[in-house]
Amino acid sequence: MSAPAVAAGPIATPPVLDEGTYDKLREPRGAGRIDLDGKWHQISPRYVVSQFLQNGILLAVVIAVALIVGLAFRQSWVWIPAGFVILITLITLVILPRQARAIGFMLRADDIVFRKGILWQRIIAVPYGRMQLVDITHGPLDRAFGVSQLKMVTAAATTGVQIPGLTQAAAEALRDTLIDVAETRRTGL
Repeated sequence: MSAPAVAAGPIATPPVLDEGTYDKLREPRGAGRIDLDGKWHQISPRYVVSQFLQNGILLAVVIAVALIVGLAFRQSWVWIPAGFVILITLITLVILPRQARAIGFMLRADDIVFRKGILWQRIIAVPYGRMQLVDITHGPLDRAFGVSQLKMVTAAATTGVQIPGLTQAAAEALRDTLIDVAETRRTGL
């Protein structure tokens, strides 16, 4: 007795995926866009606030350590690595909002497509039938802001996808949807 054939139709997306997210996916300028057969879903703007706070804490720790080592132990060399870390963190904070608006995912009939980046774009399509693990993680500050990260793992290490900045409800709904669709796709293999 063989498994019943599964029709590969459009995936019903839970409405919670678009609650509290950015309005429009930030598209890169110029040609080379890929036309896909679905709707882009985005992350929550609360992700940016959470990242600003986390990077702000990092800046405070670096400055405090540099001040202690520089003033208490009279080591002026400490300002070189501290300045480098501070500069990189400030550049990250400047481009973070634009990067967050460029993150999106699309549920299609046979796979989920994830995209991120403006200058260095990355678009990954993960077939539902190849998913081995769908995991939700969130740190203490992410929980305080109500955002989570959804991670999908496949057998190929390069196709693992992490979608940051989903609301907790959206992450749980997406996880449940992906698990349900992946089960039906594996049954049809």
